Amino acid sequence: MKLECSIEKIKNALMLVDRITGKNLTLPVLGSVLWVATGKTLKLRATNLNIGIEMEVPAKIEKEGVVAIRSDILSSLFSVLSGDSLVSFELINDNLSVKTKSNTIILKSIPSDDFPTIPIVEGEELIIPARKFLEGIKSVYYSASISEIKPEIGSIYIYPEDDLLIFVATDSFRLAEKKVKIKQKLTFGGILIPFKNTAEIIKVLDGIEGDIKIHLQKNQISFSTPNIYLTSRIIDGSFPDYKQIIPKASTTEITLLKQDFISSLKVSNVFSDKLNQVTFNIKPKERVFEIEAKNSDVGENITLITAALSGESISLNFNYKYIIDCFTSITADSLVLQFNGSNRAMVIKPIGDPSFMYLVMPMNR
Repeated sequence: MKLECSIEKIKNALMLVDRITGKNLTLPVLGSVLWVATGKTLKLRATNLNIGIEMEVPAKIEKEGVVAIRSDILSSLFSVLSGDSLVSFELINDNLSVKTKSNTIILKSIPSDDFPTIPIVEGEELIIPARKFLEGIKSVYYSASISEIKPEIGSIYIYPEDDLLIFVATDSFRLAEKKVKIKQKLTFGGILIPFKNTAEIIKVLDGIEGDIKIHLQKNQISFSTPNIYLTSRIIDGSFPDYKQIIPKASTTEITLLKQDFISSLKVSNVFSDKLNQVTFNIKPKERVFEIEAKNSDVGENITLITAALSGESISLNFNYKYIIDCFTSITADSLVLQFNGSNRAMVIKPIGDPSFMYLVMPMNR
């Protein structure tokens, strides 16, 4: 192997590839990046068996070859190399020689024969703008369970419906749903992407302009751009029939400005207890919507919020954190809060944007 390429391009590629490497002590090869020099590109591959990536870096290749190098050493090295525009690599006696104008480095290689293959996913194809797919994932992923005890809710559920791709996540205490318009009619029945893989998918696809190609088959999904190929394992399971828990009607409604709601919640959180509990007192006939918080060690607070109210009076307790999380997914200035009696979920919807819905279960008193 012998090649030359841009130091910035390989540095940027290694930053993403390093995130995918595994920390498996029984399979140390998973902690490496596989370099494959062929044609006019250098391919960098990494996998932790749950998720895999291949990134192509344009290169001037004099001699093709393959080598595996520890990822932690590569990331440490290229985070401090600077001042040179080009870097050359040559495989000498199974070790990788790295040369810039000011540095000559020898990196020990590790046996690459045991490096796992990254699956080529075939099956139904979806072509979608990267920003749209990311919008769907980002709008819901924080609601997924971080526990792996129930993998079906420790996942992002994605399924097609008419001209929509619908993203859903829940941890059984709250649920987020985002609908993204697509131009294709899809037939797959729905997939579950593990929560722990979504952060890496977001990081790799973030900032990509234009479309990505998505391929689906049993147990695998892949994302392709001209220089990135990313695969993820799919959970084999069934997502809960979440539509059954979405209230069909409401007995109390509040319409208010998003920023007023956020500001009031943040003040109340200063006085919330160790369970992040805040109380909503809603009295439509008296035109009162207040958020109350008490903490025996800090004090107590009641914040009155200007809002349009209708329906029955109600008082409910909520976890502050579960509510505040959803505002990263809402761009509208105004919200509607819908309630359907005591001990029933609150539904939050942005005014003028039917594509997003957020549901939060109340806390027991």
